[in-house]
Amino acid sequence: MKIQRSGILLKPDCSRVLLRPFDVPGDERVCRTLGRIMSLAECDVQRLVEEMLSAFEGRHRKLRDFLLGRYAHVSRHLREAGGIVTENRKLLIGSYFTQEYALECAALFNPSIVWHPDQSGLEAGARRFVLSLRATGEGHISSIGFRTGTITSRNEIRVDEPGRFVAAGEVVPDATYDRHLFTRKLREIGIASGVVDEVFSGLGELFTLPDLEARLGSVTRQSQAAMGGARAFNRARVHILTLAQSNYEVRFTADQPLSERILFPTAPTERNGIEDARFVRFTDDDGSGSARYYATYTAYNGMTTVPQLIETDDFLRFKVNTLNGPEIHNKGMALFPRKVGGVYAMLSRQDNENIFLMRSEHPHFWSAKDLVLAPKEPWEFVQVGNCGSPIETDRGWLVLSHGVGAMRRYSISAFLLDLEDPRKVVGRLREPLLFAEGDEREGYVPNVVYSCGALLNGDSLILPYAVSDYATSFAVASLPEILDCMAN
Repeated sequence: MKIQRSGILLKPDCSRVLLRPFDVPGDERVCRTLGRIMSLAECDVQRLVEEMLSAFEGRHRKLRDFLLGRYAHVSRHLREAGGIVTENRKLLIGSYFTQEYALECAALFNPSIVWHPDQSGLEAGARRFVLSLRATGEGHISSIGFRTGTITSRNEIRVDEPGRFVAAGEVVPDATYDRHLFTRKLREIGIASGVVDEVFSGLGELFTLPDLEARLGSVTRQSQAAMGGARAFNRARVHILTLAQSNYEVRFTADQPLSERILFPTAPTERNGIEDARFVRFTDDDGSGSARYYATYTAYNGMTTVPQLIETDDFLRFKVNTLNGPEIHNKGMALFPRKVGGVYAMLSRQDNENIFLMRSEHPHFWSAKDLVLAPKEPWEFVQVGNCGSPIETDRGWLVLSHGVGAMRRYSISAFLLDLEDPRKVVGRLREPLLFAEGDEREGYVPNVVYSCGALLNGDSLILPYAVSDYATSFAVASLPEILDCMAN
């Protein structure tokens, strides 16, 4: 089977730097640093601010706003440092508690691709896409970045030049939580019903994080005793706040090009990275034809990995939610692009070896699974996993898969699931579509090709794929050829 490599290679770019807080450890050290800055004469402050802005203002949008925000964060210590704080001194203080982070200096890989919500202003036959990428920087912390581009009717792939700036989304301060959904999640993770009932009886059907924090603060000693004592309540309090902080919203402004928007770790579960987002354009079954975008991804806190879910309509505002239920563990979950049989469906790999199918009435809760595919061919004897969400065709759900064989060599292949009952495998390639070849074998993790999602352009499969966990390329294959090569 012929697969055509595009020759495009998206490499890490160390010049794309993000503003991040620089947290000086210990209150005493923070106060000493502030004291040194406050001791400067105003003329020296002005000179240092001018030098700092000259060096960094051309590298970021709204640098001054970020620095003033950092000043506000540490200003509670100024009573010990003393002195009147001018605008310039605020900027200077903020700069001492700010750093640049090269978010993709180590790798730019594990792509997924969906059609862009805006298809206006294109030449005839062309379509615009959104490419999500796992960007990895210092400390191996991963975030989600984006690129845009177009694909012509002749499958010419053009990736737009990314914007020169990057910025993390602003966490929405007044994001609301649904009480029923939130308490269901708490019970799923084992929080006692008595605690849940006591805390949430004082909240409305919709509430915010400040509402929750105030309610937790108002629970009386008597109430704590009824819930098993202060120690038990404090343990529950940590779980409740962690869940709230792990279900959040971030937003961007429309003047930020999509390639400048970064989903950076925000929640406690993501402290060490947001990995391998599998985006899919999900179509509602209400007859309206409306669609939204979901992405499953892996949150990593430095010790454990947890699957989570992103939802967006426009790539400007993103809702992040925890996934819950006994079958939510391990990596590599991928939603189907619509309901199947009236329920949500998702591929998974809980045992790190085989591919399973899960079905649910609600996209946040998953409690059962069925084995779908196990390793069979030599090039996948170690494990199989999905390479993104299934793609609907007339002959079945096309699932791209990765296999691991001898010498931990990865390959990308495919299989076909029944449209009505995706527990049934109706076809399977006997040879891989793609191995790492030539220079593709060299990278952070050698001999790996990997994808988090492809799409169809007419009768052609457009497959973005990672090259040895370092960079990203594209390949094109004929859908009819792939389907004709499927063996039962």
